[in-house]
Amino acid sequence: MKVGVPLFRIRPEQMAPLAKRAEDVGFESVWVPEHLVLPPRFASRYPYSADGVPPIRPDSPLLDPLMVLAHIGATTARIRLGTNVYLPALRHPLVVARMVTTLDVLCGGRVILGVGAGWLAEEFAAVGIDFATRGARMRESIRVLRELWTAEEPKFRGRFFEFAPVRFEPKPVQKPHPPIVFGGETETALERAAALGDGWYGVGHTPETAAPQVRRLQALLESIGRASDGFEITVSHAGAEIDRATIDRYRGAGVDRVVVLPWTRGREAEASVTALAEKLGLYP
Repeated sequence: MKVGVPLFRIRPEQMAPLAKRAEDVGFESVWVPEHLVLPPRFASRYPYSADGVPPIRPDSPLLDPLMVLAHIGATTARIRLGTNVYLPALRHPLVVARMVTTLDVLCGGRVILGVGAGWLAEEFAAVGIDFATRGARMRESIRVLRELWTAEEPKFRGRFFEFAPVRFEPKPVQKPHPPIVFGGETETALERAAALGDGWYGVGHTPETAAPQVRRLQALLESIGRASDGFEITVSHAGAEIDRATIDRYRGAGVDRVVVLPWTRGREAEASVTALAEKLGLYP
């Protein structure tokens, strides 16, 4: 079982040292969320909490996740670098492809591109993109990324994006490209992950709530003739406490990776990461 940590609720100057400590004590990955902007007041409902209230405030500081991961990549050697999740529908895919490629090259092939359609309508309004088209835009963006990352002379013609043959070099270190992991809990999101993704990222799960989602994904993969081997299931752990028995239950539910936030305050982060590694026996 792979165990990762999210770089959440910590100050910018803590991110690289914490990631290095996580690598040293045996964690497999670090994950960085993203938003471009936040509204003064949230009108959109956050889909991953019972009350619809997001775990961030309108004045929460925001950093670009790919730049954060590049910063971390320069001080680490093995730990995987993931986004949970990046919003490709907010950007032109040529820009996304170049940024992700740059990160994958500079960090030696450690990127996991977690993507989502987005839930914050106010964010899409701020950049002038129709919120109702976000799912279709993301699907098309992923097709563009794969074309750019694998074709000698990529070209594309779609509903939202079009370009004549271009040269796009270098290609990412990972072949055929960095894994693309889709977030989202709805039936539409699961269908999208099964059809287009290299994996799925579920938010706020226990082993018991993850199991039915895993079964549904396996059924969807089978229905379209895709093997579940190589399709990686990641979930973020619901709650702070976790032990070896819980890890075994996640494994039994079909989960490949669990992402755990073992601290409540940033100043506790490095000590908490070390203590959790010892508790789970992660030391390499």
